[in-house]
Amino acid sequence: MNSGILGKTGVLLVNLGTPDSTSVPDVRKYLRQFLMDRRVIDIPFLSRWFLVNCIIAPFRAPKSAAVYKKVWLAEGSPLKVYGLAVEKLLQEKLGGQYVVKLGMRYQNPSIESALSAFAGRADIGRIIVIPFFPQYASATTGSVHEEVMRIVNQWQIIPDIRFVNSFYDHPGVIRGFADSAQPFLTRDRYEHFVFSYHGLPERQLTKAYVGGHDCEKAGCRKAITAENQHCYLAQSYATTRALVRELNLKEESVTTCFQSRLGKDPWIQPYTEDVVKALAKNGVKSVLAFSPAFVADCLETTEEVGEEYKELFLENGGERWDLVPSLNDKPIWIETLADLVRRSET
Repeated sequence: MNSGILGKTGVLLVNLGTPDSTSVPDVRKYLRQFLMDRRVIDIPFLSRWFLVNCIIAPFRAPKSAAVYKKVWLAEGSPLKVYGLAVEKLLQEKLGGQYVVKLGMRYQNPSIESALSAFAGRADIGRIIVIPFFPQYASATTGSVHEEVMRIVNQWQIIPDIRFVNSFYDHPGVIRGFADSAQPFLTRDRYEHFVFSYHGLPERQLTKAYVGGHDCEKAGCRKAITAENQHCYLAQSYATTRALVRELNLKEESVTTCFQSRLGKDPWIQPYTEDVVKALAKNGVKSVLAFSPAFVADCLETTEEVGEEYKELFLENGGERWDLVPSLNDKPIWIETLADLVRRSET
């Protein structure tokens, strides 16, 4: 039911993005668009332009292209392959009163091309935007919101637009990751469980709030409160707590940490790399790893957590490191998205 809105509902699904291919020029193009986003690298424009175009993109693109080749599927980029599959399955799930489109914040299919399916259509009464980031961050969800509004600002008719801000503790997301873990837990016993989330510079958490924000004072690692409800770190720890309860894990066997640090500025801690080395050196032999900030397997999950951290763990004395697959195009993820759409209509 559309709650007073006539016509169909447009559903825009947005993930981060991907190079068009594993070629160095395509990867360099992707990196430039991604890292020039002022919400991703939040420094003055000229400094950002020099850093991205003169240092990061030229030197990082060849290395990143080689890594992308390791995770690339026969059909193409994992994020795009899973994204298009989810678009199709969610359309089937929701039915003809909805128009579901996938857009990428960076590269293709773009948010603008996806939104063009709704622009100027008299039969589209509402648009619901679902960024594929369970935990809110300015650099991800916030950037999607800004890009959507930049585009629709040019439309003559702007329909009712609803944004899903986060879904870090949605029961479907928690059950989905727990279900993905069950085959591992049934087959083996693990000494420790690592929950690795994408990192952010500390300054991005601090400046998000008027007057600043201190995660320790706000208790972001302990509970969600009115004071920290929009904090990325607080939402990440809340996801971990929900999964610990769902899987009935012992709290002392769990570590929440943050990966993919870039540059020399302090990022939110603990760093996954440090946690991995410390666990192995302290005698932990088996670890089951989760990446609950990613709803689809990609370079940061399959390669970084699944392979690079595994190698680091084994080099320092560990013996077994396994990665729980993400939600990808599983039925429970499609059901969760359908629920998020319907909640947004009320």
